[in-house]
Amino acid sequence: MKPRSKRLLLVLTGLMVLGVATFFVLRAFNENLVFFYTPSQIANHEAPANKSFRIGGMVVDNSLKREPGGLQVEFIVTDTVKSVPVQYSGILPDLFKEGKGVVAEGRLNAAGVFIASQVLAKHDENYMPPEAKDAIKAAQTNASNAAKTLQNTDTNK
Repeated sequence: MKPRSKRLLLVLTGLMVLGVATFFVLRAFNENLVFFYTPSQIANHEAPANKSFRIGGMVVDNSLKREPGGLQVEFIVTDTVKSVPVQYSGILPDLFKEGKGVVAEGRLNAAGVFIASQVLAKHDENYMPPEAKDAIKAAQTNASNAAKTLQNTDTNK
C-alpha cells in the first residue's frame, strides 16, 4: 500500500469511529433527557404517554392526602388553569407544602394520574424555575384571552 492510501484509510477509519461514538453519545443523551410540562400542557395531551417527564406547578390547598401509617401520598398540582392529580410513594421534602411550588418527575398513567418517582420542592417562596413561570404566565394569558373572546361574543348578540 502506498503512504497516501494508508493515510486515507486512517482518516476514513478515524471519521467512522468518531461518527459511531457521536451516535452513541447522542442516543444516551436523548434517552436520559427529561422534559418539563405544565398541567395545561398535560391536559392538552402534549406530554408523552410512555416516557418519563417532569410536571411543575403549585400544590392545590387542601389537596394533600396521606395514607395512615404509610408513605403513599396524593396531591393535586395546578398552573391556575388546569390541574393534574399526583400520586407519590416516599418521603416528601421538608419544604413541600400546600400552596407552594413543586416539581415532580414520573409518568402519566392511563387514568390521567401522574405517578411520581421523585418530588422536588422549591427552596423559597420567591423562586420559581423560569420554565414554570413562563408556562404559568402563558396559561393565564390564554385563559384570559378565551374569556375576553367569550365576552365579546356575548356582547355582539
